[in-house]
Amino acid sequence: MRLWSLHPRTLDRQGLVACWRESLLAQVVLLGRTRGYTRHPQLERFRQHPEPAGALAAYLWGLHEESAVRGYRFDAGRIASAHPSDNPGLPPAPISVTDGQLRFEWAHLQSKLALRSPEQHSPGPAPQVPPAHPLFRVVVGDIAPWERP
Repeated sequence: MRLWSLHPRTLDRQGLVACWRESLLAQVVLLGRTRGYTRHPQLERFRQHPEPAGALAAYLWGLHEESAVRGYRFDAGRIASAHPSDNPGLPPAPISVTDGQLRFEWAHLQSKLALRSPEQHSPGPAPQVPPAHPLFRVVVGDIAPWERP
């Protein structure tokens, strides 16, 4: 399971589709509807949020918005809660992500893109701070403790 901290626009088609599927699985886990994947490290940051399922729904909405930009038809009906803009007074609190985590994920993504989507591969050094998913607020720090490099 890979729930990218990077902005969905940085993902290739395969990455965006896989992230959507894996995020839907994560949603099922956080809603207590399965017994699998309950200890997956990628879920730690969502579990630490005051509203884990709401934060994951906001994450899914970010993926859905990128899919719409690309002309894909991800089924928004599979997201467990309303779009944050439908409830502007109560958007989920952002989740902190470190710049070190973003750089780690950028390098990981670039290695994948070099093989499967060379047209999207960005050789060379990573941006100082790669773009983050809209749910995340970037802070200074190393790779997240839940990451399994």
